[in-house]
Amino acid sequence: MNDFALPITHYALSGDVSIAYQTIGDGPVDLILVPGFLNHVEFMHELPGYTAFLRRLAAFSRVVSFDKRGQGLSDRVSDAPSLEQRMDDVRAVMDAIGSPQAILLGNSEGCAMSVVFSATYPERVSKLILYGGYVNRRDLSGSLEERARERAMLWGTGSMIITVIPSAAANPHAVALFGKFERLSASPGAVKGFMILNAQIDVSSVLPTVRVPTLVLHRRTDAHIPIELGRELASLIPNAKYRVS
Repeated sequence: MNDFALPITHYALSGDVSIAYQTIGDGPVDLILVPGFLNHVEFMHELPGYTAFLRRLAAFSRVVSFDKRGQGLSDRVSDAPSLEQRMDDVRAVMDAIGSPQAILLGNSEGCAMSVVFSATYPERVSKLILYGGYVNRRDLSGSLEERARERAMLWGTGSMIITVIPSAAANPHAVALFGKFERLSASPGAVKGFMILNAQIDVSSVLPTVRVPTLVLHRRTDAHIPIELGRELASLIPNAKYRVS
């Protein structure tokens, strides 16, 4: 592949829903990136450092990125999909690219999807990497409906950059770019539904059944998911390794 060429977007079918995905690299192992709250497989390449990051991973693997149902270039859905439905999007993408087994790298809410997939299809997961994940969001306080409504009202302004890339929050160009990322990732109504659904995630009963080698990563300065939640996540997975940066 040309060093400057961007990957082409393809679609996998998960039931009746089309899931957008891209692959980059042709290494001996498959690495599936399971996204968090925001994603758009094509626009992500406009964010500084993203494509270079994928190319570094592609030096030793075939890297697969995808948009969850209701997000990015994947089909929009009428209701916020359940964790089990979103988990099945991983299986659909793996089937579409002919991948019998892969490393899963989950980010934020994508960690819960990755955990459920690993527990359900252990033969299809060689290793599990969880970054910025949690068991549940019991740290959230106040009215969930109110928080979701406020997030929907600000959606598309780039307001989430303060928790995702705080170092760029004072840069007007970066905020404008992130606002476009928000708008392309999902609609305000979908975001409200996702927030309510994600706040109900609780994988505490699933974690002890995970039997694949697991690495849990967390940043001390994570402004979105408190580090205590990452530590708890690692403690409930048998033999998981925990690293903090």
